[in-house]
Amino acid sequence: MTVAAGPTVLADVPKELFIGGAWRPAASGARLSVENPATGAPLCEVAAADVSDAIAALDAAADAQASWAATAPRVRGEILRRAYELIVARADELAVLMTMEMGKPLSESHGEIAYAAEFFRWFSEEAVRIGGRFGLAPDGGTRVVTTRQPVGPCLLITPWNFPLAMGTRKIGPAIAAGCTMVVKPAKQTPLSMLALATILVEAGLPDGVLNVVVAESAGATMGPLIADPRIRKLSFTGSTEVGRRLVAQSAQHLQRVSMELGGNAPFLVLADADVDAAVEGALLAKMRNGGEACTAANRFYVAASRHEEFATRFAERMADLRVGNGLEPGVQVGPLIDEAQRAKVTELVEDGRERGATVLAGGDPLDGPGYFFAPTVLADVPDDAAILGEETFGPVAPIVAFADDDEEGAIRAANATEYGLVAYIYTRDVGRGLRVAEALDTGMVGINRGVVSSAAAPFGGVKASGFGREGGAEGIDEYLETKYIAVDR
Repeated sequence: MTVAAGPTVLADVPKELFIGGAWRPAASGARLSVENPATGAPLCEVAAADVSDAIAALDAAADAQASWAATAPRVRGEILRRAYELIVARADELAVLMTMEMGKPLSESHGEIAYAAEFFRWFSEEAVRIGGRFGLAPDGGTRVVTTRQPVGPCLLITPWNFPLAMGTRKIGPAIAAGCTMVVKPAKQTPLSMLALATILVEAGLPDGVLNVVVAESAGATMGPLIADPRIRKLSFTGSTEVGRRLVAQSAQHLQRVSMELGGNAPFLVLADADVDAAVEGALLAKMRNGGEACTAANRFYVAASRHEEFATRFAERMADLRVGNGLEPGVQVGPLIDEAQRAKVTELVEDGRERGATVLAGGDPLDGPGYFFAPTVLADVPDDAAILGEETFGPVAPIVAFADDDEEGAIRAANATEYGLVAYIYTRDVGRGLRVAEALDTGMVGINRGVVSSAAAPFGGVKASGFGREGGAEGIDEYLETKYIAVDR
């Protein structure tokens, strides 16, 4: 699909709220503007919900819950399978739409769409594998029967950085388990979710199972839903700060909660690492989504004997990356999502400079329209630099050297953060890699890999990176309750 197709793709996407199987304007008539971060110009306006719209969406989900839970697992799975096939068939259009609203290059948008679709395929297969058990109680007088049932209506809140995949990762298991839902996409990137709603309707999803509500103020609009006892599950992907508030709110009704929160991923290059492989892995781990990913490598700890070679070659590769509008051919790095995010990245880099870090590549925001920042590598970064303690969410890689024989020190430095989502290790010794992986306080580890995400694997973290898992055989468990039935013999 050509760049010129952008306006056509945009026109085909509904701009209203999706409630109870119908597209409708916000009750107040309010609308919010969606901006193209590559130009700073508005793309369109979409309906902006208020509390009454959110309650209407919950009403629809609650009304549909009983019939949807009673729907055969095979039927639920086949709806997901059809939706998977429709996403794949429309990948070109969805990629253009995603790049327009979020900024990532078309090649990365295609990658996200393939990843997003895979969650629907995976959970279409998991829908028919929801099990239970039957057995004899130890006293011999009763039978123990367990069954798995949908938890009930869910509130799913998704972020702007992966506007389709973060939706399918939650919607897929909810549909497979028999749960209805209200989905609140990020206000910066609602269009991909609205497009996904049209696909699920075409795939045969009954009215009320999926409801999509876009809002200017997430807290004001979603807070009353969390306070409503009909919501039985809350799943949120976003910042740790917001996640903490949502967990506190959910305690009132003891809702099931999944939190995929912030990260501060360490990338360890051990003394025996293949530097060529480590540089390639670093580019993937750092620059996926331009660094705007919770899984992005945020701190690079490199063995002293490999430090100069790694830093020099990594900086050369980063400096060669082409930055620009993601709709243009050959662009490898798009803009940051908005000016506030670019200002944060700029502040972190300046703090590192002031504390003595050496800029090996980039280091500055780029002129022109849009929110661009040059791919940046910092060396000699001191321990007190803010960039080592905060999630950057941008194209900046700080490098710290450690003594070759101080593997334990590198592990301590990697673990010296409140976050624990993912870590990356490069070493030629698989046994050593496994030993280090087991010592790292993270929910996921990539050994000689710069990307760990897979629909077939459990995604999630520990500590301030949250709890619960998405994807894999574990992903559907978050949407199911276990019921025990005692049967008298």
